[in-house]
Order: sequence, then C-alpha cells, then structure tokens
Amino acid sequence: MPRDHRPAKSVRVLIAEDRSTTRGALALLLGMEDDIEVVAQVGRGDEIVDAALTRRPDVALLDSELSGLSGVDAAAELRKEVPDCRVLILTTFGRPGLLRGALEAGAAGLLVKDGPVEDLAQAIRRALTGETVIDPVLAAAAEQGRP
Repeated sequence: MPRDHRPAKSVRVLIAEDRSTTRGALALLLGMEDDIEVVAQVGRGDEIVDAALTRRPDVALLDSELSGLSGVDAAAELRKEVPDCRVLILTTFGRPGLLRGALEAGAAGLLVKDGPVEDLAQAIRRALTGETVIDPVLAAAAEQGRP
C-alpha cells in the first residue's frame, strides 16, 4: 500500500504540547501512520477545547504540563465538552498523583512522551477500543506511591 494512501476512516488526533519542535515531530511521525491523521496542534492548554470542538478529533494527546490549563484539567473539560474524544496524557516524568488525577479527569491513559512513536500509535488505537493505556514504568511508580 502506498504511503500516501489512507484508509477510508483515519483516526483523527489533536496534539497539545507547549514546545513547537516536540509538537511538530509528534505530528510528523504520527502522520506517517497509514491510519492516523493529525487534525489539530495547539501549544496551550486553554486552546484545547476550542480546537477539539472545531476539528472533532477521536483522540487528544495532551502534555501534562501546559500553560493556560494543565493537560489533566483540559482532559476534564474535554470529557464535558467533547465526550467522544478519548484523551491520552503525555508526560516526561511522573509526579505524585499524576496517574490518579489523569484517570479521575477521564483520560484513557498516561504515557511517557519520549517513548517510541510505534508505542504511541498503538496506544492511540487501543484507547479507541475503550482500553485504558498506562505506561508500565509510570504504573509501577504509581504502585510504589510516586506518580
């Protein structure tokens, strides 16, 4: 199958990341997946809901630490405003309470943002099936009371 051919129904993804280089790299790499289309990119947490209402993503990838509104707080807002959008919180490192807070806000998972893009793409697909997707390192740390 040629790389420019997309299935009839691609997974629509919104990326919220404050660093434009990271945001652009994620969009580029995820866009290379045949079944994923990045439909919106924002750099602030308070831009997420408006972008989601306009672009109607299936999945939102939210950095946990954003200016304007944290990724966890934005996940809670998305649950109210765009309930069909699944949310995956991305983090560089776990902090105390992050996993619990993300799940309580309605996120479908918590992942490290510097993992392989193939793992992220698979997590997006799994989230769409209703699974909760948690990075094993973050899950282990949460069990030990760290994140």
